[in-house]
Amino acid sequence: MGEVLAWLLFFFVLIALLVMIVFQLMCLADLEFDYINPYDSASRINKVVLPEFIAQGVLCFLFLVTGHWLMSLLCVPYLYYNVRLYLRNEYLIDVTEIFNLLNWEKKLRLFKLGYIILLLFMCLFWMIYNALEDDEHSF
Repeated sequence: MGEVLAWLLFFFVLIALLVMIVFQLMCLADLEFDYINPYDSASRINKVVLPEFIAQGVLCFLFLVTGHWLMSLLCVPYLYYNVRLYLRNEYLIDVTEIFNLLNWEKKLRLFKLGYIILLLFMCLFWMIYNALEDDEHSF
């Protein structure tokens, strides 16, 4: 039962990451179609970038602590990229450069979205697998 609860926790953290990335993509799309000004878009995105980094770090740490080595290894490249961005102070979107980097920022977030969806499906698979395995042992 503990494994299922751990996978459920991982699942909810991944859903939170997914929501943050989709929110960032929506802000960039609103900016592209002129529904929002660059200052508001940049400030909204910058508010969720650091929580996204922290959630990803917590997820990788939880995978590591619970002994799910494969999932932890799959999180390491994304975590490395986030840490590299943070250490170089390149993680915030600049208001004056947002239009020049709009396509790049959208592609970056789409890549992150695909990566998180892959992790989400793997997490869902292992959660269902462990739930069925626990159900088998209960009889």
